[in-house]
Amino acid sequence: MKARYQYRFYPTIQQQQSLARLFGCVRVVWNDALAICKQAEKLPSNNDLQKLVITQAKKTTEREWLSDVSSVPLQQSVADLGIAYKNFFDSLKGKRKGKKVGTPRFKKKTNQQSARFVKTGFSIQGEQVYLAKIGNVKPIWSRELPSSPSSVIVIKDCANRYFLSFVVEVKPVNIDAKNQSIGIDLGIKT
Repeated sequence: MKARYQYRFYPTIQQQQSLARLFGCVRVVWNDALAICKQAEKLPSNNDLQKLVITQAKKTTEREWLSDVSSVPLQQSVADLGIAYKNFFDSLKGKRKGKKVGTPRFKKKTNQQSARFVKTGFSIQGEQVYLAKIGNVKPIWSRELPSSPSSVIVIKDCANRYFLSFVVEVKPVNIDAKNQSIGIDLGIKT
């Protein structure tokens, strides 16, 4: 079973600038990929989208600044868009339980900003976490991680607070049913 552990951290001014650049690049890649998906007759694959909005875009003069940040969160942004479209289509077909899911929407700067790193983009070194092209950040460890994290999401909320949210594998807790009897109150008066 997967669980999420979230810790607050305080980046330096230089790291705040690097994170702002990263959040902007992730948002631009998401919006570019979403625009391509909305214009296409058939939904392109994640690999094709990555080639268009990351690899080929870095070679143009108007998007060459995408090379200033780690490519891992950019690739994850395209993958997240693919998952959002899958959830939307599964919701339309009735394969997905729960409330209907709408189409993916363009991201705005004013909302919560985030970037997801997988194992190739981060590492835990003692009390610090290294993020690719950002540097070492020191979260406030309120509790230990139960296992090695598979990914981390860097989050900046609307109150300018920064968080690291780790996805870890945990053992499910089995709760034994001790009392098998059930009481029902029908509310009947005699």
